[in-house]
Amino acid sequence: MKKTLFRFILILFILFCANEINSQDLKWTPEESMKIKSIGQVNVSQNGKYIAYVVREAVMEEEKSEYLSQIWISASDKSSNEKYTHSKKSSTSPKFSPNGKLLAFLSVRSGKNQIWLMNSFGGEAKKITDTKSGINNFKWSSDGELIAFTMNDPETEDEKKLKKEKRDVVLVDKNFKYAHLYTINPNDKKSLKKITTGNYSINSFDWSPNGKNIVFSHQKDTNINTGFINTDISTVQLNGGIVKNLIDRPGLDSSPQYSNDGKSIAFVSSGGQIEPIGLKDIYVYSTVNKEIKKLTSTPNRDANILSWSSDNKEIIIIETIGTNSQVMRVEANGNKIKYITSKEDLKYPVGYFSSVAFDKTANLMAYCYEDLKTPIEVYFSKTNNFKNTKISSINSKERYPELAISECIKWKSKDGLEIEGILTYPKNYEKGKKYPVILQIHGGPAGVFSERFNGRPGIYMTEYFAEKGYVTIKPNPRGSTGYGKDFRYANYKDWGYGDFDDVTTGVDKVIEMGIADENKQFVMGWSYGGYLTSFVVTKTDRFKAASMGAGLPNLISMVTTTDIQDYLVGHLGGEFWDDYKTYEKHSAIYQIKNTVTPTQVIHGDKDLRVPFTQGQEFYRALSRLGVSTEMIVYPRTPHSPREPKLLMDVSERILKWFEEYMPK
Repeated sequence: MKKTLFRFILILFILFCANEINSQDLKWTPEESMKIKSIGQVNVSQNGKYIAYVVREAVMEEEKSEYLSQIWISASDKSSNEKYTHSKKSSTSPKFSPNGKLLAFLSVRSGKNQIWLMNSFGGEAKKITDTKSGINNFKWSSDGELIAFTMNDPETEDEKKLKKEKRDVVLVDKNFKYAHLYTINPNDKKSLKKITTGNYSINSFDWSPNGKNIVFSHQKDTNINTGFINTDISTVQLNGGIVKNLIDRPGLDSSPQYSNDGKSIAFVSSGGQIEPIGLKDIYVYSTVNKEIKKLTSTPNRDANILSWSSDNKEIIIIETIGTNSQVMRVEANGNKIKYITSKEDLKYPVGYFSSVAFDKTANLMAYCYEDLKTPIEVYFSKTNNFKNTKISSINSKERYPELAISECIKWKSKDGLEIEGILTYPKNYEKGKKYPVILQIHGGPAGVFSERFNGRPGIYMTEYFAEKGYVTIKPNPRGSTGYGKDFRYANYKDWGYGDFDDVTTGVDKVIEMGIADENKQFVMGWSYGGYLTSFVVTKTDRFKAASMGAGLPNLISMVTTTDIQDYLVGHLGGEFWDDYKTYEKHSAIYQIKNTVTPTQVIHGDKDLRVPFTQGQEFYRALSRLGVSTEMIVYPRTPHSPREPKLLMDVSERILKWFEEYMPK
C-alpha cells in the first residue's frame, strides 16, 4: 500500500515538474496570445442559481480568420460549468427568463442576428424572431410574457427596387435607418409588434416593473456623433403606444433604469448641457413628482449604472479608478459612496472588473475579473460581503508561457503633475542590464491602461515584446479616464503638449530606474496614441523608430471627415474656422519639416473614426521629406483589426520595423 502511494505521489511530482518545464519552455508569440479567450456578457438567473456568460475564441483554420462566440452556463454552487451552445455560428447576449426555466440569446446561425430560445438545461434551440433586419439588443418583461428588442428599420420595397436597378443613390445624413422598439411573445411569432415610430433612434431601454411601460433613450439620427453628445429619454405605453418625453434638454441623458418599485428612473447625464469631453453623472428621475435629482459625483465622473438595490435605496455602478475598475453603491437619497469590490486597505483584489450582473435581489453579483497576472474568468460574490470566488476555468486551465514582471509605477511630469503607468519588464529580466524600451500610448485621449491580464490578445501584444527583450512603459497621460475631472480636462485644448511631456517623462523614469537603454528608444500608439506618436516624432529625435497606428496628424482635415466631429471639437474648444491656429498648432502635419525618425504608418481601409486619408497624409509627407517610412493597409478593417490573422500581423510588423533600426 505504501509503495503504491509513493509511486502515485512520484508520478504527480513528475507530471507537475514536466508541466512547469513545459510552461517555461513556451514562448509568448502573437499566436500564443490569441489562444487566450475573451469572456463577457454575464447574466444571472433571478434566483441566483445559474450564471450564463459568453466565451469568444479566434478561429484561424485554413481560410478562416474570425471569432466564434459560445454561451456557457455555470451553477453558482460550482456543481457544474458547461458549454451551452455548440453552433458553428456565434451565440451571444444570454438572458434567463424571470422564472429561470428558459434562456434567450442572439445568434447569427440563420444569417441575421435573431432571438433564439432554449431550455435552461439544454436541448434544441428555437428561433422566435425572423426579422428582416438583425436585432440589436433585447430584454425580458418582469413576468416573462414578452421580450422587447430594438431593430433598425428594414429596407422598403422601393429601396430594394432601386438597389436592384443600380439606382440606389445615398443621401448623406438623410437615409437613416432608425432603431425602434418591438415586442414579441416568445411562444407566438405572430405576436410581433412595433412599439415606437418616428424620426429618432433608440439606443437603450428598460421595462417598468409592472410591464406596462418601457423607458428608453434616443437620438435624432443614427450617427454615433449624435449619440455621444446629445440624447433624450422618453417612455412608451405598451397599450396604445403613447410616447411621453421625460427628459428633453441639451446634452447627454441616457441608459435609463427603473427602480424595483417603479417610482424612480436612474440614468446618466451631462446635466442639461453639452459636456465638451464627455463626463457624466448619475441622476434620478421621480415618476411620482417628475423631479430630477443629481446624485453625488463619482470619483471619475464616468460611471455606468448596473442595478438598483432591492430596497431601492442605492444604485450600483461600475467605474474606472486609476488602473483598476471598481463596483460601488451610490445612495439614491444621499451623498455616500460605498465600495463593494475594494477597500482602502486593499483587502479586496486590485484588478479589472467587467460585465457585472445580479440576481433579482441584487445580493448576488457575478462578473468577469482579471489582473496583470491572472487571465479573465467568471467570478461571483455576495454584494454585502465581497469574496472573489472563481467559477469558470476557461483560460486558467490552459497552459500558457511564463509571464514577464509587470507593475504599476508613478512619476512626475515636467509641470509636476503625477502620472501613472504600467511597466512591463523584459522576459527573464536581469538587474543591472539595460534593455530597449517601447513607449506605448493609448487611444482616447480618455482611454486608460488598466491592470488587465498582460497575455491577452490585442493590437499590441505586450508579452510578445517582453519575450523579445523589450521593456514597455504604458503611461496614462493627462486626459486619461480614471483620475477625475481635473485630470481629464488637463489636456483640454492642449493635445500634443502636456501629454507629450507626460509620456516622454515616463520613458525618462524607466531610464532612471536603470532598466532601459537611452540609446534604444521606440514609440508606438493607436488612434489618439497614433496622434501623439505623430506629434512625438515631429518634436524630438530621441526615438530610433516609431509606429503610428490609425493616427490623426491633421486635425483640420480630420474634423471634417471623422464620424465623431463633436468629440474633436469639444476637446479643441471650438470649430476650426473660428480658431484655425489652435487646430494647426496641435496638428503634427504642420510641424513635420524637421522630422527624421523612421516612422511606420498603419491604417485600416474602412476606418470611419480616423479616415484612411489621415495615415496617407503623414506617409506621403514623410516620403517627400526623405524620411524612412512604410505604410501598411489592412483590408476590410475599420478603426482596428477585426480579423484574428490581421490582428496578429500588427505586432510582428512593428517589431520587424523596430529591429531594422535597432542600434548595433
